[in-house]
Amino acid sequence: MAEQVVTVENLHVRYRGADRPAVEGMSFSVTRGEVFGFLGPSGAGKSTTQRVLTRLLRRYEGEVGVLGRPLRDWGAEYFERVGVGFELPAGFGKLTARENLSAFASLYRGPVEDPDALLERVDLADAANRRVTDLSKGMRMRLNLARALVNRPELLFLDEPTSGQDPVRSARLRDVIREAAEGGCTVFLTTHDMATADLLCDRVAFVVRGRIAAVDTPRGFRLRHGSPGLVAEIRGQGPRELSVESLADDTELLELLRAGEVETLHTREASLDDVFAAVTRETL
Repeated sequence: MAEQVVTVENLHVRYRGADRPAVEGMSFSVTRGEVFGFLGPSGAGKSTTQRVLTRLLRRYEGEVGVLGRPLRDWGAEYFERVGVGFELPAGFGKLTARENLSAFASLYRGPVEDPDALLERVDLADAANRRVTDLSKGMRMRLNLARALVNRPELLFLDEPTSGQDPVRSARLRDVIREAAEGGCTVFLTTHDMATADLLCDRVAFVVRGRIAAVDTPRGFRLRHGSPGLVAEIRGQGPRELSVESLADDTELLELLRAGEVETLHTREASLDDVFAAVTRETL
């Protein structure tokens, strides 16, 4: 059985003066080396749950265990073993990218990554000597990820790690995160980017109104919410829906394929955007 790195049982959080709980009876677990996506609409309780797990929020009810111990039992040594990269970039503006990583690395007692190697991994080697104030938002976000990895964390919390990136750099950051997971790091990922969740996550939890509405693999969600069949784009005719059962007997389609009249052929599998809309609608 896979080792559980995060276990949450019946988590409740209510902010003072709020009409309803921000998190209400939430339960889930995350195993070692897993990339676990936490998705949901704004105000669903994602950030509150992340704040509990990163020990920024201490007032909660329920049982939370992290890295083999109750979360409440951890002290300052907890931060030696976790990495955190929030959506808003954090850094010392007057220091260079390299100086920032070196400064953060000096805060840890254990082994740390080489700053220049990290900058290379996140495509910032050419900006190593530039001050953070001179970096674009996308560059600061990549520096954010490097900073979160500098202490070789066992558990990595990320919030919108590909924000502000072009498609090529988004793919590169996904590779960096996947490499960390393959090395045994557990990743807790909060995002609104369904493409990133689909490509990167082993499992995805949809959060609605402070509760887990559904948990599955991205593929499991797509199959469950899609419909079996194909859509063929026929030249001059537009899309044509096909059922799986009738494909073997569809002589007209076969003739169109032989004549080169079929421009595209794809499944009717649901996207995670479709699943997100469906799960949110069903829960609400």
